[in-house]
Amino acid sequence: MIAIIDYGMGNLHSVSKAVERLGHEYTFVSDAQELMKAEGAILPGVGAFGDAMKNLREYGLIEAIRQFAASGKPLLGICLGMQILFDSSTEHGKGEGLGILPGNVDRFHGTYKIPHMGWNKLEFLQDNSIFNGVEEGYVYFVHSYFLQPTDESRAVLLATTDYYQEVPAVVGKNNVYGMQFHPEKSGTVGMKLLENFTSLCQTIRTK
Repeated sequence: MIAIIDYGMGNLHSVSKAVERLGHEYTFVSDAQELMKAEGAILPGVGAFGDAMKNLREYGLIEAIRQFAASGKPLLGICLGMQILFDSSTEHGKGEGLGILPGNVDRFHGTYKIPHMGWNKLEFLQDNSIFNGVEEGYVYFVHSYFLQPTDESRAVLLATTDYYQEVPAVVGKNNVYGMQFHPEKSGTVGMKLLENFTSLCQTIRTK
């Protein structure tokens, strides 16, 4: 069973339908105890960083997500859900994230179009099981903030894209992954990435 974390700020319908198309069972989870029963978890997110952390706090899920990540079970953050895995963000003033992965999120700065919205090509930086059978294809982004690729955060960068600068697209450390784009809306490439993540969840089941 894959838990899709419902804290009032995720595109639950598209994520759940993608998991369903892959043939996996899922449940929407807003409770810490129910989260810990799952074999894997997806943390979606649409909206503002501070609001997301506020909602997670009100649902009593902040420590639960940290404990889930520490348990070794697969965890995937999508879009804003990826950003809140990190230490902090400058969105609407500096705010603290979950601190599961090292790094800070900042807004795009430039005369180019913001938000970054559309299809951009992935460039893989590291070998990882999340990329099994996946080509460096195009995926769909919608975001105004991104992880700053610093010396501290570079160790967790698995793939980037280019939007007037290097933009982290896939991050990962041990059992924790994040995708800045929407894999559930990214065609064959995105669905294969999700399939690989759900395969990691199945591995937990068979242990």
